Amino acid sequence: MSHVSPHTLEPKIEHWFAQGAAAVGENDAIYAFELLREQLELGHLRSAEPDASSPTGWRVNAWVKRGILLGFRLGALEDMSGNWAMAPGPLSFVDKATYPIRRFTPEDGIRIVPGGSSVRAGAHLAKGTVMMPPAYVNVGAYVGEGTMIDSHALVGSCAQIGKRVHLSAAAQIGGVLEPVNASPVIIEDDALVGGNTGVYEGTIVRSKAVLAAGVILTRGTPVYDLPNNTVLKATADSPLIIPSGAVVVAGSRAITHGPGKDLGLSVYTPIIVKYRDEKTELSTTLEDLLR
Repeated sequence: MSHVSPHTLEPKIEHWFAQGAAAVGENDAIYAFELLREQLELGHLRSAEPDASSPTGWRVNAWVKRGILLGFRLGALEDMSGNWAMAPGPLSFVDKATYPIRRFTPEDGIRIVPGGSSVRAGAHLAKGTVMMPPAYVNVGAYVGEGTMIDSHALVGSCAQIGKRVHLSAAAQIGGVLEPVNASPVIIEDDALVGGNTGVYEGTIVRSKAVLAAGVILTRGTPVYDLPNNTVLKATADSPLIIPSGAVVVAGSRAITHGPGKDLGLSVYTPIIVKYRDEKTELSTTLEDLLR
């Protein structure tokens, strides 16, 4: 499988996406989409990629997302029950023919432990990735080298996961396909995402950050940075960004007016309690022993 220049592929994808329903059944449209899907799986194309010139450090490739949507338009529903090698008989699966489940070989250097995990076509898993069952990686997602995807974890559509990230059990990394210019969730290198966490709506978690169990991050979530005595929020032009090395825990803040105050109620808020140090590093060494 060779590298295809984005400059060659992009105009083809844009052309067929613009055709709407008229693209259905066109062999050239299917071929262009299949090239895009292959390049996504190889990691040669990404729905979002690092860009030092961008204020967030990342650039969304809207045309790639349009190509992913084109694939849904082109694909007819197909019985995929026979593609489920572990249990081809009693289980029934129906999906778009353009998005079958991915297959891997030992030469890919990826561990997918038996027990119900699935990777959709059009997703990239780099060498050294480990998936514990059951887990799911959706189309357009990018997972970097040495990342652990633990049980019941989700990597949503177009989410970008860096190298040596640990997605703990039941971590939910939200996806986004539309609007096509919307930034996906990004987890940068060496981050630790704790159990039962949720990262949604384009949030960026910088390298080496630690999200403790139960932390929920959304575009509307204010994050209280205690060491720096500031509050981090998304803006109209920028998503919520968790700084590099931040250690975030689930906390609460008191309601200060109205009936909530009278009742002594509090609301959830994530809190940065410290920044990563040697003690925090020691708590992450266990995952290295499991590889």
